[in-house]
Amino acid sequence: MDVYQLIKEAIAVGKYKPGMRLTEEFLAGEWQVSRTPVREALKQLESEGLLTPLRRGMIVRTFSREDIRQIYDLRTLLEGYAAGQAALYRSPEELKEMQEANLAYEQALREQEPRDLDGMLGILRINQRFHEAVHAASRNEHLRFHIGKLIVLPLVFQSFYWYDRSEQLRSLEFHRIILEAIEKRDGDRAKIAMHEHICQGRDRVLKHVDECEKESDN
Repeated sequence: MDVYQLIKEAIAVGKYKPGMRLTEEFLAGEWQVSRTPVREALKQLESEGLLTPLRRGMIVRTFSREDIRQIYDLRTLLEGYAAGQAALYRSPEELKEMQEANLAYEQALREQEPRDLDGMLGILRINQRFHEAVHAASRNEHLRFHIGKLIVLPLVFQSFYWYDRSEQLRSLEFHRIILEAIEKRDGDRAKIAMHEHICQGRDRVLKHVDECEKESDN
């Protein structure tokens, strides 16, 4: 795994918390690499909106409640459209990739231990694999580019990390509905199911934000 992915996942799981200052020197020592790949990784993470530049170094971005709502609301529109297009244009090979990703997702959920970070990261990667297969099947590179800019891993991780068992199973059921709709080339159903699936993640993150705010007030 390259240093970009290592830093990104460290931000996702909260190792590097919102508001934390990151420098090339610190990260190069942390991951035992030269400063050149760290510098490139920081630039990429800044372009993805995960880091904000300082005069020296970067700071991990903090997402407000309104940021979260806006990001997820845009995702519902774009990923819903991608699912609808995938139902029209998917190939047998693309459908097979979605099926395999979803089987892997189901297996990972079955084996996951509560609050296990490594297991949760594995689930996150498999979930990305499923969604990326849907995006690829839409046959629209511009759409895929903009969706990629909106998928903020720390927020996605938070939704998975705080899902209870019923929410996990509901997420899996949405995948099955989306997959079945794409298989049957039912674009409207695929679009609606993806829309609801993304909203589920949004609502879970916002619920966690509310819970944290209540705890800090007490």
